[in-house]
Amino acid sequence: MEKTKNKLKYVVRLFSLLFLFGFSTSYGQDFNKEELSYSEFLGYVKKYHPLVKQANLEISNAQAALMAARGGFDPKIEVDYSKKEFKGTEYYSLLNSSFKIPTWYGIEIKAGFDDTDGQYYNPQNRTPEAGLTSLGISVALGQGMFINQRMADVREGKLQLKLSDAQRKLKAIEVLYKASEAYFEWRKSYNEAELYKRYLGFASTRFQGVKKLIELGDAPAIDSVEAGITVRNRELNVENGNLKLAKAQLYLSNYLWIENVPVELGEMVKPEENLILTLEGTLKTDAMMVDVESLESHPKIQALETKMDMLEIGRKLKANSLLPKLNVGYNYISEPAYFDSFNADDYKFNVDFSIPIFLRKERGSLKIAKLKIQDLKFDIEQQRLELKNKIKAQQTEIASLKRQKRVIDNLVKDYTTMLNSEEKLFSFGESSIFLINSRENNLVSAKLSQIGIENQFYISNAELYKILANPD
Repeated sequence: MEKTKNKLKYVVRLFSLLFLFGFSTSYGQDFNKEELSYSEFLGYVKKYHPLVKQANLEISNAQAALMAARGGFDPKIEVDYSKKEFKGTEYYSLLNSSFKIPTWYGIEIKAGFDDTDGQYYNPQNRTPEAGLTSLGISVALGQGMFINQRMADVREGKLQLKLSDAQRKLKAIEVLYKASEAYFEWRKSYNEAELYKRYLGFASTRFQGVKKLIELGDAPAIDSVEAGITVRNRELNVENGNLKLAKAQLYLSNYLWIENVPVELGEMVKPEENLILTLEGTLKTDAMMVDVESLESHPKIQALETKMDMLEIGRKLKANSLLPKLNVGYNYISEPAYFDSFNADDYKFNVDFSIPIFLRKERGSLKIAKLKIQDLKFDIEQQRLELKNKIKAQQTEIASLKRQKRVIDNLVKDYTTMLNSEEKLFSFGESSIFLINSRENNLVSAKLSQIGIENQFYISNAELYKILANPD
């Protein structure tokens, strides 16, 4: 019995641990891969980040708007029934029902059934005892024949889909650019922290060596003070570097989501080491891949041109309002039992005509629409020019940073040679700790500049990626 109780306790504990583990992991995870490459990180942002998903809602909104616009062409059933009865007398019972099918180009098909009964009603509403059926067509021969509000709404709804896709790209590229900045800052902070740690190790080893030389009488005691100052400076650098790295990791975690769960970077995760070799391919910012002269596929230009098309639809609608209203309708009417035989003399016909005398409102609206189109044309021309110049300026900056990178690489190489030579001279007793520290400080400064220029190169490519606005 006691063994059974112990087993039950064990099972309960096991399930409790599993429940707690599942509950905790559903709200957050640690990203503990050995290396997080930039392309992989960008893939996570594109697929899972909430703001990118929010940008995708632009398409859903446009699809819903288009559905609503197409609703203007939905068939419609209408029923109008009224009845009056007073002191046992049925004054009237009127039924008017219809089934309408709106179609393109201002044509509407209508089927109806009317029934009238009672003692007091308008004689024109009188129907046979079985009721009166009708089938007819209504056509707009003036306003609304080639374009009307329903047609305009559908066309604008289709254009809104295209506009929303361009807006989605512009919103998504903003998120991807900020995420890229966060990744590059994390990589920069990581490399700086590793640099400080490495040279703290060198300074500590040198400090211990100097103390042994002093004990042997081969170096003056002041050298230990010099070496100790360097160690303490390096320790401060390491602490500041670690703080900067921790903050950069947390900032990067704002953009790292996996399967709709926010993820924090593990302390052992490293950024991509050879990012400089893969960056331009990942962002498609290589000079050979960028066509400065062809910007028709650019989201900003597409958005403006789509707005132009939408304004053009509005202009056509305004121009259409200059035409007179002329609606003609024909309905064949018959008793339900006689509907199988056609009699052309049984019909209802109507003509609706109207036109303003001066058309000042319509002409003013049309002129405003034309001015808006002209204004947007100027805007598109300016945007094309600005985009071309921005792309060229960014390409110039990237080329300059490549040259600066080659210079700083050679500078680091030269400072490394100088430091190695100084250490050899020190081993022969022909140099001093002061000179070694001086050479090493110059090398550390050059390597920090190297990291900084590399980071500028990455950010400059990300800015070009943002200007090109092609997140897909």
